[in-house]
Amino acid sequence: MPGLGTIIDAAGICAGGTIGLLCSKLIHADLRRSLLSATGVITLFMGIAGAMEGMLHLQGDKLVSGGVMMLLITFALGTVLGEMINIEGAVESFGKWLQKKSGSTTDTRFTTAFVTASMTVSIGAMAIVGAIDDGAHGDLSMLLFKTVFDGIVLIALSAALGKGCIFSVIPVVVIQGIITALAKWAAPYITQQALTNLSLAGSVLIFCIGLNLLWNKKVRVLNMVPALLFTALWAYLPISL
Repeated sequence: MPGLGTIIDAAGICAGGTIGLLCSKLIHADLRRSLLSATGVITLFMGIAGAMEGMLHLQGDKLVSGGVMMLLITFALGTVLGEMINIEGAVESFGKWLQKKSGSTTDTRFTTAFVTASMTVSIGAMAIVGAIDDGAHGDLSMLLFKTVFDGIVLIALSAALGKGCIFSVIPVVVIQGIITALAKWAAPYITQQALTNLSLAGSVLIFCIGLNLLWNKKVRVLNMVPALLFTALWAYLPISL
């Protein structure tokens, strides 16, 4: 059933967030900060691993890198578009609206928790490629792995930042649901190179999320998200740059 992977992932996010909230009452502030740092470190290394997998390849007996020009151009274009639209501002406004509707106006960390958790579980190779695999081929394997990762991450984030993290399930369901719904129609046009480019760009975004988790908000990651569109389109260029 198309979409089952996203449903399972959503359940994992809610379960992890709930466990994290329950644990937050049992731990002190220093441990919460340490949990957030630990999550940031793991997120960094996930981004590095995915990026290196996409950029490095064997050429004879040498290990060479590629994709730098693609990333430079597509991220520049994507960031310009993202800043013009101000995706980050829109998501923060939605977070504030959720804060009011959920009766959490006294929770000063709510919007930060929502945005941080949403970026962590909604952006990246697993979310995009996993949803495509689910919709186009009925393959849930990547989304099932993502469910485990998201559940663990939500335990740490919810324990550190509060209940706003649980609402990250909303963008996950919307984004992965849309990709899954369109995947069947788009599958004949999606090349392996396009998927590879998406995975590479998604891993770079994940790395940036890790930076933010470790050193607070330094990178406007959500405004870089349109780069994913440009990296996918890059695969269809008639020339290689």
